[in-house]
Amino acid sequence: MAHPPKKQSQHSRSQLARLRTLCRSLADTTEVEAWGEPTFRVKGKMFAMFASPDTHHGDGRTAVWIMAEADERDLLVRAAPAQYFVPPYQGKSGWIGVYLDEQTDWEELDGLLREGHRLRGLRKRRG
Repeated sequence: MAHPPKKQSQHSRSQLARLRTLCRSLADTTEVEAWGEPTFRVKGKMFAMFASPDTHHGDGRTAVWIMAEADERDLLVRAAPAQYFVPPYQGKSGWIGVYLDEQTDWEELDGLLREGHRLRGLRKRRG
């Protein structure tokens, strides 16, 4: 059964539009709705997921979850816990959550998205 699309506030829609622009600028990125949320994928593998504020994904704040290295995630969460968090479900695999609000550093977010895209686009080596 498909999840219905999440309702978005004007703020949430504008943050999603900015996020889409960044994600779509990355090679071979596709947008796929999953769990009622926009997700961004490379080679069919998700590297970012929008998190609506009115769901358990966003937990009251507009956010994005991004594929990351656990060490980098932990460093950012410790340095700026008001801006970064360990998302449920994906956090144990190294993903980072980034709140999308007035304090968002969009240049830094772009770098995190590019790194997530790179990590997901890597081909697994055959042993």
